This record gives sequence, structure tokens and C-alpha cells, in this order.
Amino acid sequence: MSKWIEKDLKYIWHPYTQMKDCQKLLPILIDKAKGVKLYDDKGKFYYDTISSWWCNVHGHNHPKIKQAIKKQLNSFEHVLFAGFTHKPAIALAEKLIQLTPGNLRKVFFSDNGSTSVEVALKMSFQYWQGIGRKKRKKFVSLDYAYHGDTIGAMSVSGVDLFNAVFKPLFFQSFKVPSPYCYRCPMGKQRTNCNIDCVKPLENLLNNKSEEICAVILEPLVMAAGGMIIYPKEYLNKVRELTKKYGVHLILDEVATGFGRTGKMFACEHAGVKPDFMCLSKGITSGYMPLGATLTTEKIYRAFYADYEKKKTFYHGHTYTANPLACSAAIASLEVFKQENTLSGIRKIIPLLRSEFEKMRVLPYVGDVRTLGMIGAVELVKDKQKKKPFKFEERIGLKIYKEGLKRNILLRPLGNIIYLFLPLSIKKKEILYVLSNCYKVIEKVGKSTG
Repeated sequence: MSKWIEKDLKYIWHPYTQMKDCQKLLPILIDKAKGVKLYDDKGKFYYDTISSWWCNVHGHNHPKIKQAIKKQLNSFEHVLFAGFTHKPAIALAEKLIQLTPGNLRKVFFSDNGSTSVEVALKMSFQYWQGIGRKKRKKFVSLDYAYHGDTIGAMSVSGVDLFNAVFKPLFFQSFKVPSPYCYRCPMGKQRTNCNIDCVKPLENLLNNKSEEICAVILEPLVMAAGGMIIYPKEYLNKVRELTKKYGVHLILDEVATGFGRTGKMFACEHAGVKPDFMCLSKGITSGYMPLGATLTTEKIYRAFYADYEKKKTFYHGHTYTANPLACSAAIASLEVFKQENTLSGIRKIIPLLRSEFEKMRVLPYVGDVRTLGMIGAVELVKDKQKKKPFKFEERIGLKIYKEGLKRNILLRPLGNIIYLFLPLSIKKKEILYVLSNCYKVIEKVGKSTG
């Protein structure tokens, strides 16, 4: 054990990590990174197949993004964003407005995904209070949803292993079944359904819309909930219902934004225009922390009044619109354009999909799902009955450990093994990663059986 790992175990508490595990499975000390590879202090590399928690878009150590951060650093590093402004924030806001659905006209900056969600929830709530609709105090979300780790974001997330212990702290919200095709809440098959899973939401809005501020969901991919990929028709129907019953639609594009699904934003697949869009992660390609919440002119105007009327949106963060982060985000968007990133991934998405489909024949693979540069397999103990592995069996951990031996990072979500690939990955790298992912699942499955 190196002195650095000794100090790590002595001083650091890692996220989503049972620290007792680290006594046997030591943290990997990363020394450098380049492209889609991470290198440890011994020189061994690992394919960063989950984009360092879904944020790295253009690969590590991209010269254009580094140059933009250095250039801004030569001017100034940070300034408060209340009563002051700066060019990187203004330029980024303009670019975001140009890129996102046409009804979004205002950008509120924060510093991570959870806070971008908190901003949307608070804005929606205050909007209805401000226009006199005082009964509107609740939100609707999906039962497998994940929107972040702050209290508000957890309140509109599903209650599971991640947050069950904090449930007494949550504010009350409505939950409706998720469009989880593999485990359809309506007991149907995708081939013979008419998006029936939207019915509980329709019934809820029909009976309770006067109590509801907004519906919040992740468009097309429910990420931390298990990489559940659902039909665009569901999103279309949700948008129709929110319009019909006059409630806001909040789209959490923190994980799905910036090219992950093959389009710049996942909502583009369905042509949906939300009332709020939450962004973070890929916004800077993972180089700096940054969040943004976009909304409409109509919602913005409900807060625009004389100071004495107390309609100000009282919310802010110390690092709101940090100039270094905004500069990184602008550079990342320029890389999208200069390198034709979206056109490039459209050529390799079919390869990713076909390689994933090969895993369907494996005895413990119950479901395979892909969208854009995202792919996942759901492991089950009994394929016919769709019976999951027990929590105590830790099938995901076994696959993670075996994956490291083959230079690939397969950090599981319970029984879900997924790839959330950097958009800069090449065909030969995809073939290496997917073929070895297959071998890992096959090997661990045999040993488990």
C-alpha cells in the first residue's frame, strides 16, 4: 500500500462507498488521464467507460478546454454574481439559449446537478405562490427517479437504497409508476401497449392538478434509477398532460444533456419543450463544476416586480456562474462544433447498439437497453421469472473487480451494468470495451452459477 493510499484511508470519506470495503479493495490512485483512459500511479490504464460519473464528454486533457480555463485564469478566477457579471457567463447563457428548445429564454446558474434541480423546484413553487395559486405546493415524480442528493432533489426521487434513511426529511410529493418496459408496471409488453403506464399520471392530474406545481422527470433515460430507457411517446404524453392541466414540466437533463443520447438534449428526440430544463455534468465536459436552470420568459416575468413586492427569487450559490467554469463550458460547446461531435457519434452508435445486443444471449442478462452513447444490461438470477440477484450477493461488485483486470471501469448500479461513454471514444476502443464487458459478465455469471 502506497503512502498516498494510507493517507486516503486515514483522512478521506468517499461518496457512495462503504469505507470498510476499502480495506480489501483499495481506492485506485489516478495519476493522469488522456482521452478516454485513466492512468494509475503504477502506469496501468483503465477505460473511463462511465465518463467519470457521466460528466466527461470530449475526453480527458482536451487542449482547447484547458486553454480556455488558463486564459480566464489570467484575468480573474471568481467574482460574486449578485450585482456583478462577466463576459463568460453572458456568452454561455446566450449559447445555451440558442441550443435549447426555443421557449427557454432565461438562465439561472448554480454549481451542480442537484442544485439545478432545487432551483427549478423553488422557482416553480414560488411562481404559483406569486400569482396567487396558493394551493399548488406539491410535485409529481417517477417512482424510480433520481434527481440528486440534496433534500429537495431527494424528495422528488424514488425512495430506495440511495436515500431511504433520509425519508423523514423529505417534503411530500406524488409518485407515479415509471415507464420501465422490462418490468412494466401495467403488466404489458412494449409491442402491445399504448403507453398505458402514463394513465396513473393522467388520473393524478385529473384529480389533484390544483395542488401540483410541476411534473419532474429525466427525459428518456432514468440514469441512477437503473439506466431505464423509455419510449419517447411517454415523454410526449406527459407534455400533453402537463399542458392540459396547466402544470409545469421540469426536465432534468443533468445526465442526458450534451450529446449523450445522440442529440444535444434528450428532449429533442420527442420534440418536447419544457418549462424548466436542468443542466450540469457534461456542460463543462467535466472540467469544472457548473449547473444551470433554464426557464421561460413567462415564468421569469412573474418574479419581475418592484423590490417592495418581495417577488425576488431569493436563491444563490457562492460559485454561481464561476468564470473558469463558464469558460470551460463555452470551450466545450465550441469543441462540439469544431469536431462535429454529434455527427461523429451517429456513425458509431449502431456499433455500440449491436455489440450490446450480443449480450442478450448470456444466461444472466435479463434485459439490454441502449440509447445514443448509453448502454446497460440488467442482470437477473432467473431469466424466465426476471428474478433479480439479492443485494447481499453483490453481483455488481464481482463484475467491477473483474472489469478492472481487463482495464475497463464497470461501476454497477446494483444489478445494472452500464456504459456511459465519452463521446470522443473511437470504434476500436468501443470494440475492446464491449467485447471485454461481454467476457466479464460471462465469466462472473459462470462462477456465480
